[in-house]
Amino acid sequence: MSSGTRPAALLVLEDGRVFRGQAYGAEGETFGEAVFATGMTGYQETLTDPSYHRQVVIQTAPHIGNTGVNDEDPESRRIWVAGYVVRDPARRPSNWRARRSLDDDLRADGVVGISGIDTRALTRHLRERGAMRVGISTVESDPDALRERVLASPSMVGAALVDEVTTPDAYVVPALGEKRFTVAAIDLGIKAMTPHRMAERGIEVHVLPSTTTLEEVLALDPDGVFMSNGPGDPEPLRHAVGVLQGVLRAGKPFFGICLGNQVFGRALGFGTYKLPYGHRGINQPVQDRLTGKVEVTAHNHGFAVQWPADRLDGAVETEFGRAEVSHVCLNDNVVEGLSLSDESGTVKAFSVQYHPEAAAGPHDASYLFDRFADLMGGER
Repeated sequence: MSSGTRPAALLVLEDGRVFRGQAYGAEGETFGEAVFATGMTGYQETLTDPSYHRQVVIQTAPHIGNTGVNDEDPESRRIWVAGYVVRDPARRPSNWRARRSLDDDLRADGVVGISGIDTRALTRHLRERGAMRVGISTVESDPDALRERVLASPSMVGAALVDEVTTPDAYVVPALGEKRFTVAAIDLGIKAMTPHRMAERGIEVHVLPSTTTLEEVLALDPDGVFMSNGPGDPEPLRHAVGVLQGVLRAGKPFFGICLGNQVFGRALGFGTYKLPYGHRGINQPVQDRLTGKVEVTAHNHGFAVQWPADRLDGAVETEFGRAEVSHVCLNDNVVEGLSLSDESGTVKAFSVQYHPEAAAGPHDASYLFDRFADLMGGER
């Protein structure tokens, strides 16, 4: 369908800001939290990242869809975004790996989108006002009527969404080459590349549903436990927090990313809070405080760990050991990683707020999977 024949579409933010454009993807109406992603590439991985469940993603890169959609790059079984906003969709894909157009996949998964709007103005608005609820409709032309439905839609604060995206059944990703370790990976919204990165390092990964109990985790006798990224607010995830506390008491090495980092923080006794507009995209600068190295990293999070303001450069004693901030975002000093060590100073658990699997994104943080393997090797 050419842009000239697309139906009209309407976007309304909860504060009343209105944008008009053309339909992109499925026709209909959708609601979610408006967030912007800064990556110039990797839109297929973004769309299939379960962490974007119930979010309407605005792409800051103006031209989207150039390379179409292939069958090798999806990060999960479906597109998870609630809606999609682009400025200039490609008229036709051009890539040797492309199997379909992006528009085709959006329509097939029922994802309502809008194109032809000033995404720069929309992004600047969200940076100034913060992430907020939004509605996109191809069936409603009255902004006031659509805004009423936006205001009636659920907020991301307090939303427990992991059980909606997790795997229904456990499965195993075998180690590539010689098996070195067994890891129990609790799926809070895992991306396919994550267990693959561990498999590349000789790790057999048992991916488990978010409802898995501590007893079921320990029954696998894993060399380590992993908690993945995922959508929603970490505050209501009491089951995951309780399981992780049991894992730490059992002395199992732990590695968490993204939502897993927030669950780790809460398990250690810290709070979490909502960021004004979050970190999303594949170009966020983070410093590893252990080495001083600055990494360019891939992010997708709207919540963060609340660390005592007067202890950013120090440690905090917890029930489980000595906790420290291991990584910080250089844009705003948000906590981007935690480490937990015992009385001897040996690290026994750690986490980061970003995505070291790099799908899509830079590979600066791939060493973290090696660090996890080293941690499990030390325990052995």
